[in-house]
Formats: sequence, structure tokens, C-alpha cells
Amino acid sequence: MPRIRSVLWSGDTPAEGAVDAAASPHLDLAWVRDVDEALTLPLESFDAVVLDAQGGGRGLDASRRLLARRALPPVLARLAAPDGELAQALLAAGVRDVWLPGEAPDALEGRLAQLETRRGSLVYEPPPRRSPARPTGVSPDVVGRSPAMREVFALLERAQRTSATVLLSGETGTGKEILAREIHRGSERRRAAFVAVNCAAFPDTLLESELFGHVRGSFTGADRDKQGLFELADRGTLFLDEVGETSAPFQAKLLRVLQEREVRAVGGTRPKKVDVRLVAATNRDLRAEVAKGAFREDLYYRLAVFPIAVPPLRARTEDVLALAEHFLALHGAREGVPGCRFTRDAARLLLSYRWPGNVRELENEVHRALALAEAGQWLGPELLSSRLHGVLEPIEAATIEGETLRESLGRLEAWLIRRTLERADGRRAETARRLGITREGLYKKMKRFGIE
Repeated sequence: MPRIRSVLWSGDTPAEGAVDAAASPHLDLAWVRDVDEALTLPLESFDAVVLDAQGGGRGLDASRRLLARRALPPVLARLAAPDGELAQALLAAGVRDVWLPGEAPDALEGRLAQLETRRGSLVYEPPPRRSPARPTGVSPDVVGRSPAMREVFALLERAQRTSATVLLSGETGTGKEILAREIHRGSERRRAAFVAVNCAAFPDTLLESELFGHVRGSFTGADRDKQGLFELADRGTLFLDEVGETSAPFQAKLLRVLQEREVRAVGGTRPKKVDVRLVAATNRDLRAEVAKGAFREDLYYRLAVFPIAVPPLRARTEDVLALAEHFLALHGAREGVPGCRFTRDAARLLLSYRWPGNVRELENEVHRALALAEAGQWLGPELLSSRLHGVLEPIEAATIEGETLRESLGRLEAWLIRRTLERADGRRAETARRLGITREGLYKKMKRFGIE
């Protein structure tokens, strides 16, 4: 039977365990500096991955980013210092085994021996069993093929299997509510209600009434009792969009509801128990808001039990055309203009644009083009907004007379590499990841273009 031979070690420096393992005649051990560098490699080509975990939450954050990757071999973690809480958190996140410093030098080989093969293939622990009636995976309505979205989908599927409070963070228009509905759809609460409210759409007094309800006569215009959204979502899911826009007094009341699992209507005297799974979303950096004193720290940690960062569309350009085709089919059928497709030139413009409004802006652009089209028509650049046409003007203006296509493309490629290196603070592994190429490919291009 085959053995575990190829191992990737991820850590700041090759630790004692890795050095000892490297000398083993049974193991082929490769080392990378950090998880970002590890994520640029084809991890499925290794038999196991070892994470040299750091304290202070760094090891947990790194392991979660690593475990979000699909087609992943078993992941083990080695702690730099005894930390029982971190060890438990790592195991809960999906790490297969954790060991502490001070164990025998051959501890790694011993741990790997426990992952040996059965029937000729590596033993992978299956995910927790779901009820046969429970939907699995991600709905086909949620479109995304890019590595960034595959990581989100992996976290989303884990969120469906837990009742923990989820915090979705990302720019406006990235589809946070769609993901919140997807979490509810795949959860054990899917038969109960999914209730959504935009916190930014109400002043504090009305938001309290919407969420907690009110009794008759509690304020001017309260001519009858009203049930709050927390009660309407009982046994289901409540989605609080733009939770970062709420005031400090409201945050204190929301914190109490999360702690006590009960609500008190505005003007009421008796609290009511509620069983609600909370999913919150924000387009703000709540960590920065906490540091500024604009958001309660205790509420942040109550909300961010299971954080999921949703990438902007410009960070996953591989999804642009797939999303555009999805919206063509969706809105084409609704508007009575089915069978429309984008021409190659139109697709080029869609890929060239940065989409500051994210998926919502792309959907509106497709909807607009369909409004000008006939059924079965090929949609050309003339049907797209003028702002998309303007995106190529700087490139066209920079064209040098007599320059070949290869020279023009090389100059643009060199500029992109320099800009990405600068934005990644010179980290080459991160630069390669952002550009979607391997480290080796990046090194070759940098050498060819004379980039230091």
C-alpha cells in the first residue's frame, strides 16, 4: 500500500520537527514561508500539509484560509507553545491533528503514520453526515469559478453545518444577501422563515420597533401591538444587513438580545424567548470601527463567530463572463428576449472594466443591454454603457508608433507586475497569487522584464 511521502511544511522557519523530517528517507518534505505562499502551489499534489501554527490567533486564521481551499490533503498543525484553546479551535476548524513542542523529534513521522492508506488511497475523514433531506453544496444560482469564490463556497458549506452567528463582510454589491440566503437554505433551519432587514434604512427608534416589536400606545402612531422580526424569524434565520451603520445605543440592545436570547418589545415589560440564527453583513471594516470606538467590541465578537469575507468582483475577474451569461439567461427569460449572447468585443469590454459597483453593477449593465436588444441577438459593444468604453482609452493613448503587438503586451504586462508587487509590499508569493500565476512563472517574467 502507498505511504504518505510528499509533505508540505508551512511556517516562518523550518522548525526542529521539519529539519528532522527532512532527513528521513521516507519523506519528501518541501518548505514554504507562510500560508499565502502555500496557497500558490498545487496542494493536491502533496500527501499532507503541516502548518507551523503561531499563537495570538495567527495560527487559527492561517489554518482557516488554508482549509477553505478545496482538493486539500490532510492538514496537521504544530504549536509553537502549549495553548489548549488554540488546539481545540484548530481541530474544530478541520485540522486533522495537533501536537505541541517538546515531543520526540520523530513526532511528525508518527503523526503521519496515523494517516496511512487503506485500499490504496489516502484516508480522508468525510464531512459530518447531513440529513438525507438536507440540500447539499451550493445552489447553481450562486455563480463563481474563481479561487477566491471557491474559498468562500467552502466556508459557506461549513457555515451551513453549524448554528454559529455568521458575519459577511465585503463591498456593496458583492452579493452578501444572496450568500446569507444560501446559508439558510442549506441549514437545519431551512423550513422556517428567512427574514432580512437593512439596518441603514431605519432610524434607531423605528429599527427597534421593526426588530423587537412594540405594544399599543408605546409611541405616537402605535395604535396596535406589532410583532418584531426576531419573533417572525423564530426557529429560522434573521439577516441584518449593514449592521455597521447602527448607533451605539442600538448596538447595546442588540448585544443583550444575542446574550439573553430574548427580546422585549418597545413599551413592553415582559421579555420573550426567541430561537434565531443570526447572519449579519457589513461593507465596513468593523475591526477598524472598533479601534475608532465607532462599534462595540463585545458586539463585534458576538457577530464575528464565523466570519466570511466576500471578495469584490475586480478580485475575481474569472467570474465576470460567467456572471454575465447567468444574468443574460435570467433576465432574458423574464424580459422576453431569450437567447442573447455577448460578442467577443463586448466580452473584452466586460473583462476590462473594474466594476466598482461589483456584481450588482454587472447585473444592471446586462439588464440595460437586454432592454435594447431583440430575442436571440448578439450583444455588441454599442449596447454597453459609455463608462465601459472609456476603460481602454488610457491603453490606446499609450500605444507607441511602430511597436509590435508582443512589445505592447510585454510593456503592459511589466506594468501590471510592478503595480501588483507594490500593492503586495514586495511579497512575491502574494504577487503571484494576485496575478493568478505560479511563483516560478512570476520569477521568469520579472527576469525577462528586468524587474528587481
